Amino acid sequence: MKKERAANALIRESSPYLLQHAHNPVNWLPWGDAALEAARRQNKLLLVSIGYAACHWCHVMERECFEDEQVAAVMNEGYVCVKVDREERPDVDHFFMTAVQLTGVQGGWPLNCIALPDGRPVWGGTYFPKESWIEALLEVNRSFSASPAQVLLHAENLARGIRQASLPVSSAQHLPVNPALIDRAVENWKLSFDTRHGGRKGRPKFPMPVSLQFLLHYGVLRNDVQISGQVKLTLEKMAMGGIYDQAGGGFARYSVDEYWKVPHFEKMLYDNGQLLSVYAQAYQVWDSPLFRSVVEETVGFLEREMLHPSGAFFSSLDADSEGEEGRFYVWQKEELAETLGGDFELFGDYFNVNETGYWEAGNYILIRSEPDEVFAQKHNLPLPVLAAKIARWKSLLLARRSLRVRPALDDKILTSWNALVLSGLCEAFRATGEPRFRELAIRNALFLHQQVSSSDGTVFHTWKAGKASVTGFLEDYALTARAFLALFEITGEEEWAFRALHLTENAIEKFWEEEAGLFYFSEKGNNTVITNHFQLDDNVLPASNSVMAQNLFRHYLLFGNSGYLQKVHRMVQAAGRLFADYPAAYANWGSVMLNLTEPYFEVAVCGENALKLAASMQRSYLPQLLWAPAQNKSRLPLLENRLVKGKTLIYTCREGICQLPVETAAEAMALIQGSQ
Repeated sequence: MKKERAANALIRESSPYLLQHAHNPVNWLPWGDAALEAARRQNKLLLVSIGYAACHWCHVMERECFEDEQVAAVMNEGYVCVKVDREERPDVDHFFMTAVQLTGVQGGWPLNCIALPDGRPVWGGTYFPKESWIEALLEVNRSFSASPAQVLLHAENLARGIRQASLPVSSAQHLPVNPALIDRAVENWKLSFDTRHGGRKGRPKFPMPVSLQFLLHYGVLRNDVQISGQVKLTLEKMAMGGIYDQAGGGFARYSVDEYWKVPHFEKMLYDNGQLLSVYAQAYQVWDSPLFRSVVEETVGFLEREMLHPSGAFFSSLDADSEGEEGRFYVWQKEELAETLGGDFELFGDYFNVNETGYWEAGNYILIRSEPDEVFAQKHNLPLPVLAAKIARWKSLLLARRSLRVRPALDDKILTSWNALVLSGLCEAFRATGEPRFRELAIRNALFLHQQVSSSDGTVFHTWKAGKASVTGFLEDYALTARAFLALFEITGEEEWAFRALHLTENAIEKFWEEEAGLFYFSEKGNNTVITNHFQLDDNVLPASNSVMAQNLFRHYLLFGNSGYLQKVHRMVQAAGRLFADYPAAYANWGSVMLNLTEPYFEVAVCGENALKLAASMQRSYLPQLLWAPAQNKSRLPLLENRLVKGKTLIYTCREGICQLPVETAAEAMALIQGSQ
């Protein structure tokens, strides 16, 4: 049992990750002016330790180091110690991660940096065991005491490097964006494909939903069978692998092997929100029952385990429970036999309770090896009978698993991550027509509008227990605006389109840098030691600048403001070379480029049957299209003067130039396909 100690300053924080460290013997402070002032006043170095609640190695380092009295004494004596939740403060994380990477160290979490009292980094690394950690702390402090001028020079050089790394690509390096550039980049990208197991060659394997969405978009648009086949293979392998929770739905963060078998068991909201979008779009393309089941089960997981009563979603579930990674999710053969009874043998073949699914210490990870059609034929089972059995098996497993000690829940609510789920729910509704998905989307959107957005246009990054905090970053504005526009497309409620526009206008005011032609990640002019930067590369979230470019392009089509389109062209120029050189890291820019270089349509559906008619058309995968349904008179420029009493008309347009209206989905689809 953990020894109960007096609380440190983190006890007043709301972040579960910070609260995990509130009873460490380390005198932790949260990031902020008080910590910087304490370091200056005491002339001590800052020790900044960054992690997140679901991080396995963060927990290990806490047990080995931060709960240890000897280690804490060294830390408290020599440093002002600061704990940071990277999900709550992505700006701080980016700053210190950049510093560590500039010193030649591979980044990761926990991220541990030492900085001058003014916040400029001088040294950093990731996970350290106890003895190595003590040795490093003592050595850096000795250097600071013995050679302060040398340490100061190192800090100045590192700060210069961080500023340089935060600058956008110079105009001299811009490449003209055209179809040939996109095609060449994709051809080079193909060399990294794992054509047997899906995803990228090698291990570990991350889902990379931003890349999958672009490749699906490109493959369908270009009719590239190799690209489309690679996406389908990847999604099938993931859905049948251990990275997918076969009992309860939802995806773990990544697999440690190349087969998608053994996951790092933490479940993150941002992954599941984005993968919900990808699988919904893949279902539109291939009408695969497997992809539909992933959509339905992932939403089921989010509802069951991640949903706050307000309609918002929590951030993550830990990889560990009862001190062991994956304990909640793996199975012993005896337990499965007891749970499944007479169906165990069939179940064991279906989910590989054999050498294929064996992990370690008598534990099995449920994985699948073949489609249901093949399995049913092998066992001479009608498909409906097999489907009923699978549903029963999963119900039994969930009931059994509910008796276990659950992994810790990170119950803070992040605006940007919720917006990813909101977009995913909208895509799920488009693909399936399931009303529950739309209802969940509306509840979540109302939360984002009412709880984390203020009347003056400020958006906040995090929310917990009725209180919004941390001024929002570009990702919060960009992803929420994108999600609100997606909600307008499936509901026809024009206030969501205007709310998206309002967010975009506020983002221009708060983040746009005219000289660079890009948006800063943090608000302009904030008084902080953290160097502001232009986020261009995709990480676990799509690059916030690329999302803003998508938003501006769609707002231009919906509202007719040509200034938005001019901004998009400037932004894409800065990303052209980056995409050409490393498309996997700039995939969302690839989608923006496809929007600009290929035919793009606006489809206005106006009349009393507009929603029903639009929904029937939205079942198709049409990535180069903006929907604008309206049952009544609308203030939106694209919809003005289009309502004809007694009729529901479909207007197919390209950049505001519309064909004569038609009355059936088939006629409208023919116009779209004939113009491509």
